[in-house]
Amino acid sequence: MVPALRYLSGACRRARGGFPGGFSAACRPAQGRPWQLCQGGRRASTRPETVLKSVSSWQALHGVAPVRSSAVANQSLHNSFDVVIIGGGIVGLASARALILRHPALSIGVLEKEKDLAVHQTGHNSGVIHSGIYYKPESLKAKLCVQGAALIYEYCNQKGISYKQCGKLIVAVEQEEIPRLQALYERGLQNGVQGLRLIQQEDIKKKEPYCRGLMAIDCPYTGIVDYRQVALSFAQDFQEAGGFVLTNFEVKDIEMAKESPSGSKDGTKYPIVIRNTKGEEVQCQYVVTCAGLYSDRISELSGCNPDPRIVPFRGDYLLLKPEKCYLVKGNIYPVPDSRFPFLGVHFTPRMDGSIWLGPNAVLAFKREGYKPFDFSARDVMDVIMKSGLIKLVFQNFSYGINEMYKACFLSATVKHLQKFIPEITVSDILRGPAGVRAQALDRDGNLVEDFVFDGGVGDIGNRILHVRNAPSPAATSSLAISVMIADEVQQKFKL
Repeated sequence: MVPALRYLSGACRRARGGFPGGFSAACRPAQGRPWQLCQGGRRASTRPETVLKSVSSWQALHGVAPVRSSAVANQSLHNSFDVVIIGGGIVGLASARALILRHPALSIGVLEKEKDLAVHQTGHNSGVIHSGIYYKPESLKAKLCVQGAALIYEYCNQKGISYKQCGKLIVAVEQEEIPRLQALYERGLQNGVQGLRLIQQEDIKKKEPYCRGLMAIDCPYTGIVDYRQVALSFAQDFQEAGGFVLTNFEVKDIEMAKESPSGSKDGTKYPIVIRNTKGEEVQCQYVVTCAGLYSDRISELSGCNPDPRIVPFRGDYLLLKPEKCYLVKGNIYPVPDSRFPFLGVHFTPRMDGSIWLGPNAVLAFKREGYKPFDFSARDVMDVIMKSGLIKLVFQNFSYGINEMYKACFLSATVKHLQKFIPEITVSDILRGPAGVRAQALDRDGNLVEDFVFDGGVGDIGNRILHVRNAPSPAATSSLAISVMIADEVQQKFKL
């Protein structure tokens, strides 16, 4: 694990000023090197036949230029890269972008197991640009969130990506919540969150006419955005700068290369072999893994330490019917209870004008289990046998039972929502989408709240950097995280 705060001085400077002219200039090609969008700008040592896949209509609908991907078409051929990033979510794509802009002479590839990019945690989150108020002062998570929010707003402005800075109210509805609310306000000030103020009932009504509360924290810097659109823009930047994206590449094995009988030097220059479930492979000098829900398993594949383990928690959302969306203007959150690990059910506006209510937090029985009855025996056995889940359950038993009850009975969730907006009834809501949170958990049942970086021992361990993190607010923090990862890669691999 890296020293928690080592990279932070100058992180925003590197994210902005480190690329002369800011983000717009950063996305221009290096001098003398033309853009080659969709195929990558530099040849690998052995160039395969490539299959350029068309993208989904989603990208055309949202005005994002197509991000096409290469697929290894012949098992006898392989790509060779200086650096490979495993994982095509927002953190992996932001990191790939940061690395190629910092090191334009390197050949860099991204491997993604799905046919499209950013379809799991990135494509299933609430879309909130968090302000950084919740996190422990001086923690890496707090600093990354505050810096990351500023960078996301700047990036969206530079790229013309739509967002809404609609703000957030954290509302105390019971007298006993007020001391916790005031403590949270002080924490936000310590974290450097912009524009915070404590407001009373009359000001709550001015901002949210249908919300009741005794006191609230007004967080005007909170916003909403479509993070998948942001992630695909990162991918476009990466490809325009010369990077390769290989989709449908589910990693099965990571090992040191053996020199081929033909005497090829690839095994020496590119000593790591990454093989997928189809038997196709790429070779590289260094690996960075940003594998989200599978980050512990990818670490284990390489012979590195799989701890902390990933435990999947499903969050189910409800939808406010369109005719009732006038009840909510911005984000409305409850006062968090420090005894429990999650923030509680809240009101979240979306870029399309809909209102999401939730999420709850229940154990998912499959790592990509977006439906209540999705099940994987391997995933269940992993969380029971290899993580600290049992200890976490005993520490938060009543909370867990309450979350499962609310997941089953809409009336229980509505009763909670009515504490904030009494006008909401069961007939006003519909069941909505769900996401799965990749929660890092140690063997003592403690939630890992900060970002974890590790490698391993021996030849292969010295060439790999594994990134595991508590997911929220990873999307908000993605650009700040990418600076940190680029710093780690540069230092560890001596680039």
